[in-house]
Amino acid sequence: MTFTVAVAGASGYAGGEVLRLLLGHPHVEIGALTASANAGTELGRHHPHLRALAGRVLVETTTENLSGADVVFLALPHGASGAVAAELEGAVVIDCGADFRLEDAADWEAFYGSPHAGSWPYGFPELRHAGEGAAREQREILARATRIAVTGCNVAAVTLALQPGVGLVDASGIVATLAVGYSGAGKAPKPHLMAAEALGSAAPYAVGGTHRHIPEIEQNLRTAGALNPRVAFQPILVPMSRGILASVTAPLTGDPAEVRPAWEAACAGEPFVELLPEGEWPTTAAVAGANTALVQVAVDGHAGRVIAMCALDNLVKGTAGSAIQAMNLALGLPETTGLTTVGVAP
Repeated sequence: MTFTVAVAGASGYAGGEVLRLLLGHPHVEIGALTASANAGTELGRHHPHLRALAGRVLVETTTENLSGADVVFLALPHGASGAVAAELEGAVVIDCGADFRLEDAADWEAFYGSPHAGSWPYGFPELRHAGEGAAREQREILARATRIAVTGCNVAAVTLALQPGVGLVDASGIVATLAVGYSGAGKAPKPHLMAAEALGSAAPYAVGGTHRHIPEIEQNLRTAGALNPRVAFQPILVPMSRGILASVTAPLTGDPAEVRPAWEAACAGEPFVELLPEGEWPTTAAVAGANTALVQVAVDGHAGRVIAMCALDNLVKGTAGSAIQAMNLALGLPETTGLTTVGVAP
């Protein structure tokens, strides 16, 4: 069976990565490719690496141009997805932006400063739920979904690093420090994103609890069973094009001997999440281009804290890969279809 897939916002990083992965999907035919300011230009001008689609002309992002597809990916700026999605009928709509991720309207308004558009089923198959069926419940939700909100990239890294420890750590004392590649800041030209400013420099941003991914991380940890999660979250831009390395710590409240078995149980059977052997730590180079998350955990006995790390590609497992996993589940396909754990090097 073949499904027609349209991509809105195809000229941006997220849209381009969705297309790169879709080109290797055996059950997909790529339909309309749309953009806003870049409508009327050829895709190859924005994504010269997508040779099979380089001559395709981007059209305006309108309901008319997107209608008729079985699946529509929205890779649009925050706040733009709601109006487009409201007019689409008969398709599975997958939003790679933030518009429908948060369940709490107050959280949205506090961190995004605009009216809440509502919430959709959360497009992160590995999200664990409290109680029995922890590893399957999110997948079962996505299998019934026609509207899906894909996880934030930083959120994916922190969630995968720490969610196995819910019940063993004090979730009110989480500290997460992330090294983030520049593609996570988007494609819009800004002075601080220029090579002359970025190369050879590491730069913090969203300091002081202002990053928009904070309420989403806490929402995920509540889903996993944490009672009062609080995350001190600090991302740092580092001079690499893609990738996230999340270092997450929290006070240990359970038995240290139970820590590694908890992570082993959480990662067992996950096709795209791997717990590394003891003493081996994740690197961003090992996941570049792959839909893989590498995880490690240790107990810092001196500080009385658990330290968990996760490396992933922000454009793949952090965005487009999770989106395609969710699409596969919604279409009744094997979750791994069209996705790979094989990265690129050097």
